[in-house]
Amino acid sequence: MRYLFIILFLSCSPLKKYESFAKKWENDIKKLEILDQKENYSDQAILFIGSSSIRKWDSIKEDLNPYKPIKRGYGGAHYYDLIHFTKRLVSPHKVKAIAIFVANDITGEKEGINDLSPKEVLNLAKFVVKQIRKTHKKTPIFFIETTPTSSRWKVWNKISKANDLIKYFISKNKNMFYIDTRTFYIKSNGMPNDEFFIADKLHLNNKGYKLWGKIIKDSFDKNLILKN
Repeated sequence: MRYLFIILFLSCSPLKKYESFAKKWENDIKKLEILDQKENYSDQAILFIGSSSIRKWDSIKEDLNPYKPIKRGYGGAHYYDLIHFTKRLVSPHKVKAIAIFVANDITGEKEGINDLSPKEVLNLAKFVVKQIRKTHKKTPIFFIETTPTSSRWKVWNKISKANDLIKYFISKNKNMFYIDTRTFYIKSNGMPNDEFFIADKLHLNNKGYKLWGKIIKDSFDKNLILKN
């Protein structure tokens, strides 16, 4: 009976359910692990994990100064593949805080699997937190809100719902913080402001990153105390 329970548990685990979708990112994760071996960081650094908006943030050090970021974004990441890599991305680092941005589980496109529901996104975000807490029990965790974009505006209601569910979850947990961004990227007419994005109307341009950095930095200023 005990073994049957274990088998049923494993078969229902999100790690098992989404296992095949993580394989495409294995080489990207190995490259990040090489960086972990080559680079040295202060224990006052902030680890950023997540998708391409993290990976493409070339001005992150300048935009977040005096905070010291460790950039470990990959892909195209989704929560359903990040759950397979969280331990490998997080456990090597003793850091001041961890920041997470993942924005590809609801896209309105059919890529790999159909879009997840907002509740499924929430459950995977919770699973990421559970994995982080195994090695970083009290480290502050910041979730950066998924930004409204013209390219995914048709599913914004679902994305917004996922944002709200994660925000509520975070509000009920200690040492966890939610960084609101949506109002900064919406015009007065209620539509996304394309002046902050490159031509694909999905990824931030330099102006968009400067604003993103200010929003994130303000949250750090409010919730963190750095040592000299």
